[in-house]
Amino acid sequence: MSPSQLSLTVDDLTIPRLGFGTWQLEPADARRMVAEALRIGYRHIDTAWIYRNEAAVGDGIRDSGVARQDIWLTTKIWVDHFERDALLRQAAESAASLGFTPDLLLLHWPRVKPTFAETLGALNEAKDQGLTRAIGVSNFPSGQFREAQALSRSKLVTNQVEYHPYLSLQTLRDTAANLGSTITAWSPLAQGKIANDTVIGDIARAHGKTPGQVTLRWIIQQGVIAIPRTVKAERAAENFDIQDFQLTDEDMGRIHALARPDGRLGDWIDKAFVWDQK
Repeated sequence: MSPSQLSLTVDDLTIPRLGFGTWQLEPADARRMVAEALRIGYRHIDTAWIYRNEAAVGDGIRDSGVARQDIWLTTKIWVDHFERDALLRQAAESAASLGFTPDLLLLHWPRVKPTFAETLGALNEAKDQGLTRAIGVSNFPSGQFREAQALSRSKLVTNQVEYHPYLSLQTLRDTAANLGSTITAWSPLAQGKIANDTVIGDIARAHGKTPGQVTLRWIIQQGVIAIPRTVKAERAAENFDIQDFQLTDEDMGRIHALARPDGRLGDWIDKAFVWDQK
């Protein structure tokens, strides 16, 4: 895979298609693993205010020796901070904690109140004030994704959601494409559940790869961004080693066929909203 295939361009921004996630990483692990991931070759790091590790992520970036301009850095506005003034305060706090202006600032989950208009307006203000280069959303079903983009002056460059072989997300992927946006997959390895999947295992053996490598390859071949997380340097290196093979159309179809109605692993969405059925 050429370097250009390892990234996506959205709204004139280049986003590495394979990133490193830091959800549930304690600060010491976040600092160590961010530095290690960047040394391995990752150039996309994802965190959030609610993870309580933004300062450690910033330290890991500095420890790595990799130039800041070579890294795509994402963080998220927590739902308690969706009112205008609170959002702008948290955006400034996150930048200060990281020690860097993030490239991308996301709304972490959709909320009924305050209104989307207020929250999207404030998110655009954060961008206007130089508190982020780009904005987006996270965990927004298709209807709310479309509504948010309609209310946003700036492009929402991604919608970060749970995505792995046991979820279809066909509707949401189509919505992102129609909006000129992207999908970023959290829990792309289904929190380890793919390791013992017989279909993925068969495909992995055919390619001389691991189930995790096949699953990440399946994701990025769809034009979806993936942000796997691990506390093990050797696993981070393994996850990054997916550039030297390609899945066939048959392979892709067999993995898509694993999607099921009960495949969602993390559902903290406000009950006012409903996930897409497929």
